Amino acid sequence: MFTASAASLATPLYANSDNWVKISILHTNDLHSRIDPFPLNDPKYADLGGFSRLSSTINSTRNTEENVLLLDAGDIFQGTPYFNLYGGELEFKLMSKMGYYASTIGNHDLDNGVDGLVDQLGNADFQFINCNYDVSQTRLKEHIVPYKIKEIKGVRIGILGVGIELEGLVERSNYGNMIYQDPIFHANRIAEYLKLEKKCDLIICLSHLGYSYDDGRISDQDLAFENKYIDLIIGGHTHTFLEKPVWVKSRFKKQTLINQVGWAGIQLGKIDLHFHKINGDKEISGRNLIVNSLV
Repeated sequence: MFTASAASLATPLYANSDNWVKISILHTNDLHSRIDPFPLNDPKYADLGGFSRLSSTINSTRNTEENVLLLDAGDIFQGTPYFNLYGGELEFKLMSKMGYYASTIGNHDLDNGVDGLVDQLGNADFQFINCNYDVSQTRLKEHIVPYKIKEIKGVRIGILGVGIELEGLVERSNYGNMIYQDPIFHANRIAEYLKLEKKCDLIICLSHLGYSYDDGRISDQDLAFENKYIDLIIGGHTHTFLEKPVWVKSRFKKQTLINQVGWAGIQLGKIDLHFHKINGDKEISGRNLIVNSLV
């Protein structure tokens, strides 16, 4: 059995039971090299965000939660002079220290080209995941995988990644021989494999497609609607500040949770999974945490 939101239950199913495992999934997107918080005189985001504050919020959660998985949905690079000076080295080193497990590729992660990204990957102690970019004719072929499986307390979590169409968004010289392929088809292909062949209990998609569009571009909303097996879409690209995660019911009657936390580390997403070790029941709920000087 799958319950969409534990918060809606008067007495959660997992209350007073030793058979439930709780896993907290923390996530970011579009960090854009925001190492320092926004300045106090910023008209919109004064004293918010930044890697240092984000690290404190993550550590605070790790101090209270036993099982934490930290993920990112792309566009780590570009946005402050730190990227111009160090080319992504600082961002990757700090994210490694924060304990990120995986990220997908955002369009701005190619701002220094495929070579610029590959040359910095030695500083990243986390995996880049994408299943709809064919990178077989590039240096990325040794560094990108279509999925990863993380097992926590016996719960198998399958993680896949998808990215946006690069043509018209990224200079051709920057993405070279990378080939964009239909993200819905390939996400569903990998998710089905993870569920049926690899027996994953939870399937997460790290998406840099964007939350929604009015012009026909493929979005997280479209992916959720066409989905059979993905439980959680962690989104990026559109810098969408969701007040809370959003549930979407697919045409196959599958309930999928979508979340996106704006950009620049201003918010940290927290999705709590409760999984029953005996019968496989799961409940998912989530919220977004503000990253400020109070953490």
